[in-house]
Formats: sequence, structure tokens, C-alpha cells
Amino acid sequence: MTSDRITRHGRTMVVRIAGLALVAATIALPASAADKLQYFTWSGYELPEFNQSFLAEHPDGIEFTMFGDDDDAFTKVKAGFRPDVAHPCYDKVARWNKEGLLQPIDTNRIKNWDSIFPVLKNLPDLQAGDGKVWMVPWDWGNTSILYRTDLVPNPEPSWNLLWDKQYAGRIATIDAVHDTPLVAAILAGVNPFDMTPEEMDKVADKLREQRPLLSAYTTDMTSIEQSLASGALVAAMTWNASATTLKKQGVPVEFMKPKEGMLTWSCGYVLLKDAKNVDLAYDFINSRLEAEAGRYLIENYGYGSATSTAFAGVPAEELERLQLPSDPDAMLKTTVFTAPMKQNDDLAKMFERVKAGG
Repeated sequence: MTSDRITRHGRTMVVRIAGLALVAATIALPASAADKLQYFTWSGYELPEFNQSFLAEHPDGIEFTMFGDDDDAFTKVKAGFRPDVAHPCYDKVARWNKEGLLQPIDTNRIKNWDSIFPVLKNLPDLQAGDGKVWMVPWDWGNTSILYRTDLVPNPEPSWNLLWDKQYAGRIATIDAVHDTPLVAAILAGVNPFDMTPEEMDKVADKLREQRPLLSAYTTDMTSIEQSLASGALVAAMTWNASATTLKKQGVPVEFMKPKEGMLTWSCGYVLLKDAKNVDLAYDFINSRLEAEAGRYLIENYGYGSATSTAFAGVPAEELERLQLPSDPDAMLKTTVFTAPMKQNDDLAKMFERVKAGG
């Protein structure tokens, strides 16, 4: 979740199992796995609760491989790893498609396609023409600052908290291009999705200002949650799931609504061009879009499901506790949607230089 989102994103999106098979993607699959769906995803999204009907029909029918972040996933697939289904985030889909890694998904074979919120299924870079798409949206959520309310009393609701010198050594941020550099661009007054070289220099200066204050750049949300719980960290950039986890543990935390806007992301399922188990892939995607799967995602991770049917099963008071609206369109009116960045590669290189002290 190195240079770009989980679980963001990916936003993982939620890293629950440290070090799970991050290098496994480069290893040839055994013959015994050939009849299983090969699913490439963030750690934390392998749970059987997300695809119960698929497993009922295809017991032991999925082979999971985990990636650390979107750039990690893209690099492995580009290098030759060929799963059937992968789980990148929207802002990266055009990049996968440009490299010829994807095949269109026929929405006529997606049973709950009409239940997906229009704001997600109509995203421009997803459209493949003739009722087909490059990605089926499945999850969405936010990136913001999770802070200890007892250790950071009444902070200004601003991303500037992650640049506050009084908390030097006790703050952390996400090691992903579409998270920390994006926020730095917002604070520098720069459009993060299309910037000139001069504007990128401003973003670099903002990142250099932050670097000595940080305890860590990381996508390991488990370690972040542990550090916040112990008080070693007082604030960190995280996703919704960390707020949900720590609140369940009774840790006094709050997921900030920065005045500059939280980040909102959406991720989903893509079908690889050389997929060997296409029918299984459609069964799998359909299973994951069932209301029960989406409800589990909402209630246990604090992320939004792409389907309205999932939200219909969650009580209003639970959504309020999770700080989730029942429609992502409402969220997007007050947040910054993570869209493709034209200078992604240059930004990634600059971010690596800054992290290295350059």
C-alpha cells in the first residue's frame, strides 16, 4: 500500500496480514491451481464473507495473491504475472488499459450492475463501449487524518496537522503517490491531477517540509493502528477501516474532515486480457456484488459498497457512526475524488527522491 494505494486505495485498502506473499506474484502458478480463479488483491480482501455464493458453488475455488499497493500490482502484471481478476483502484485503470493488460467486462453478465451507484459505474475511464467496461466498481472510501482526541485536543480541521512541528516524530503518512503527494499539492495550491514542472517543484518543497517531521511513510495500517493505540503516534493518514478498528477497541480517535476535503477513492475488479478462467471470474464478481458481501464490507471495514442494495441493509445509525453517507455522490460533493494523474510517473519519481532525502 512504496510508491502508491492499498488498501487506497488503496486505497488496501486494509493491510491485515503483514508480509503476505508480496513477492508471490512473480512465481509461476502450480498446475493444481489452473482450475482455480486467480485473484490478485489487497491484503484483507480475501475473506470468504465477501464471496459466499461463489464458494458455495466452487468450494476451494480461489487462489489469492496479495499486492502491497497499486504500483506494486501494475509492475507485477506488466512483468508477466497473469491472474484472472485483479483489484486496482479507478485512478490506475487507464494505465493498465494503456499497456494492453485488460479485456472488457460485459455488463450484461453482471447481475447487479443496475444496483451500482451511477456516479461510480459512469466514471469516464471505465467505459469500453457497447455495454462493456474496463472495471466493475466494488468499494469506495476515504483517506484522511486519524488522530488521538486526547493527545491532539481540538485541532484545526486541516491536512496541515500532518505538517505540525509540535508533533514531530509522532505523525505518519501513507507511502503512496495518490495520497501524500496529492495532499501536498492541495496544500501548495496546485491541481494534483495535472501540474506543470514548476508546480511539481512546489509539491516537492511541501513534501520536503514534511519529511523530517514524520515517524514513517507506510502502507502497513496494522502498525499504524498499533502505534496510535499505544500513543507512539498522535496522528496519521489512514483509510476508514483504521478508524473503525480503533473505535471498536475503545481507542479515543477521530477521523478528521479536513476543510480542504478528505480524499475519496474507488476500486474494483478488472479482467485480465489473458485470463484463463473467464466464467469463474464473472461468477466471482457477481458474488462480490451481492448485498450481503457489500454489507459486510460496510459494517466491518467502514468502506462504502458500490451497490445501493448493500447500503439498504445497513441501519442509518450505523452509517452515521461510520461517517458514511448512503450514496457516494453525496460524499463527493465535499471531498476530493482520486482521479488519474497525468504526471503520475514523474510524481512517483519525485516522491521517491524526497523520501530518500533529495
